[in-house]
Amino acid sequence: MYLNEFLLLAAFLFCVGIYGVLARRNGVLVLMSIELILNAVNINLVAFGAFRHTVAGQIFALFVIAVAAAEVGVGLAIVLLIYRNKRSIDLSDVDALKG
Repeated sequence: MYLNEFLLLAAFLFCVGIYGVLARRNGVLVLMSIELILNAVNINLVAFGAFRHTVAGQIFALFVIAVAAAEVGVGLAIVLLIYRNKRSIDLSDVDALKG
C-alpha cells in the first residue's frame, strides 16, 4: 500500500472529526469526534514511521493513545457533571453553568 492512501484516510477521518466537533451539540458525540481526530493523527504517525522505516511514529502514537484515554476519562466526568446539573448533555446550555 502507498503512503497516499493512508494520508487520504487520515484526512477524511480528521475532516469528519472536525465537522463533528463544530456541528454537534451533544457532549458524547463531541468526545467521539475528538477521538476521531486523535485516531487520524495516529494513522499519520504510524504511516510516516513506516514510510521512513522507524518505530518513532508508533511510539508517538502510543503516547497519543494514552492522552486520548485520559481525555475520555476527564471528558466523561465533565459530561456527567453537566447532566447532573442540567438533566441534558446539550453543550449549548453549558454557558449557563458559569458562577
